[in-house]
Amino acid sequence: KALQQGWKNSPFTQLVNSIPSSADPMLHKVFDLELQIANRMQQAGVGILTGTDSSIPYITQGFSLHHELQWLVKAGFSPLEALRSATLRPAEYFGITGSAGSIAKGKLADLVLLNADPLANIDNAGEIEAVVAGGHYLGRNDLDKMRAQLKAAAQ
Repeated sequence: KALQQGWKNSPFTQLVNSIPSSADPMLHKVFDLELQIANRMQQAGVGILTGTDSSIPYITQGFSLHHELQWLVKAGFSPLEALRSATLRPAEYFGITGSAGSIAKGKLADLVLLNADPLANIDNAGEIEAVVAGGHYLGRNDLDKMRAQLKAAAQ
């Protein structure tokens, strides 16, 4: 509980969720510069990969990926390029496009089924109806049960 409270009071937590207008103006400038750098890197052809840095405090695996996709779009990426940074680009980087990174016959059946189009609005990537992981289907009820168990364990 002390760790959770520390995270809630941290300025970094505000960065992950959004920077409030009351934050130090320098924090806004630094973060805006980081978004500009990400945009320039992407425009220059640098491969950008999303990632859940589990060793960094305040990062919650899974949830943080959605924040990262939102920030990439805010940086100027199209929703498609932001999604590719979480799917195809990592498979390319690790040399496993034959088995991962896109949906095709013979590839690993690890995917997320959404209720809304993330290309229309990147926030829709969070509208998860089901997950197929390792060929196993997890419907909305299964996912809700897992979330409740994780929430209980975290408290």
